[in-house]
Amino acid sequence: MIVLDHPLNLGEVVQVARHRVPLSLGPETVARIQASRRMLEELIAGGVAMYGVTTGVGELSKVRVGPEHASTLSANIVMSHACGVGEPLRDEQVRAIMVCAVLNWSQGRSGVRLALAQRLVDLLNHDVVPYVPSQGGMGSLTHMAHIGLVAMGLGEVLGRRPAAERLADAGLAPLALAEKEGLSLVNGTVSKTGLASLALHDARRLAVWADVAGAMSFEALKGVPTAFDPRIHAARPHPGQSHVARNLLALIADSEIVAKYRHERVQDALSLRCMPQVHGAIRDQIEAASHTCEIEMNSATDNPLLFDGQALSGCNAHGEPMALSTDALAMAVADLANISERRIDRLVNHHVSDLPAFLVRGNGLSSGFMIPQYVAAALVAENKVLGHPMSVDSIPTTALQEDHWSMGTGSALKAGRVVHNAQKVVAIEVLTAAQALEFHRPLLPGQGTRAMQAEVRQHIPPWDEDRIFYPDMEKVIFAVETD
Repeated sequence: MIVLDHPLNLGEVVQVARHRVPLSLGPETVARIQASRRMLEELIAGGVAMYGVTTGVGELSKVRVGPEHASTLSANIVMSHACGVGEPLRDEQVRAIMVCAVLNWSQGRSGVRLALAQRLVDLLNHDVVPYVPSQGGMGSLTHMAHIGLVAMGLGEVLGRRPAAERLADAGLAPLALAEKEGLSLVNGTVSKTGLASLALHDARRLAVWADVAGAMSFEALKGVPTAFDPRIHAARPHPGQSHVARNLLALIADSEIVAKYRHERVQDALSLRCMPQVHGAIRDQIEAASHTCEIEMNSATDNPLLFDGQALSGCNAHGEPMALSTDALAMAVADLANISERRIDRLVNHHVSDLPAFLVRGNGLSSGFMIPQYVAAALVAENKVLGHPMSVDSIPTTALQEDHWSMGTGSALKAGRVVHNAQKVVAIEVLTAAQALEFHRPLLPGQGTRAMQAEVRQHIPPWDEDRIFYPDMEKVIFAVETD
């Protein structure tokens, strides 16, 4: 169980969201939430005007709402905002958003009741997953509204089953919202951070796989290891660059292939020679985005926020930090797929590889690995479109009251798609490079690449002639995608 009494990291969010590790509210978190609720109730009793509590929302903030209608306003906000469209989010995406919503409220600045925070924890621990359409998210509005419906016993869960039925199965009664809770449900940057946490976690793992795939291709193409000399990378001390160079040297250590061919030429094509510089820069971008995401998900991003007996209206709910970070993530990971596909092409292209055409003997009768490179190219082409940044655009809403948006929720969704596409490309490289290494036998690859080659061969035999391809690809893709 993860006890929420400390800032969570990406891995802990993923543990709850993907692996269903239980979550609980620690005593310090409970105390903060309860103290902020008491503060809100005192402000309401004192007649203080507060956005979304005693006023409408958006452009309707000019309209006062009497305190006797505050609970109705909360319910109305959730119901009116639950208008997303499109295919539903995956269960792990919905769960990640819910974790980040609880984190937001745990800062003790929102004024929600402990009962609401506990309700989302109960939904997580009972695996009650709201049906949340993926499209239409400006900020966290629509995604969180659909989650809020389920907390209230309205709306649907995944599978389009009525939420009230699923709550009853879990022994949970519908929750009536109190003052400000409707606004706090749909406010903040929790959709961006929840979605980004999964994409970033997977991108970190993908960066490791990319080094392994690249090292396998490097050996199969008789690469020159001089490019990984630590002195080169110390002269340009980006942390990711040096890290990748060390990784590659460790992976090809004791390689009989490298030992035989290392003096055959002076240097290699860029997709082999510049792996430390490219993979390393991408790693640095992933880590920068991860750092931003961990700050964001452990922040108070509601509005208004409560401090020292005051309700302060500001804009911590604006998602610019996450929008810029997830746009950068999408571009970085798209380029990881770019360079991987270029290595795949070199492996299957006998004009540059010194290997049999398309990595199968007697080609002509057999197409070998010709078409997997097409698949990788198609995925890379899609990523080039998805890599276009959303944060450079903004569409005004709410009668010009909300006239600048980060577009960060769409950017986080897009980054996740780029990561999934790139996972498939790198998996294709692993499979292709494993086949290419077969043509160097009896020479053995390096320590790390030899281990990966053996792992692939435990599940997938070499290709001597054409057979149905997709089952082999699915096995490697599953390995790359799975924690």
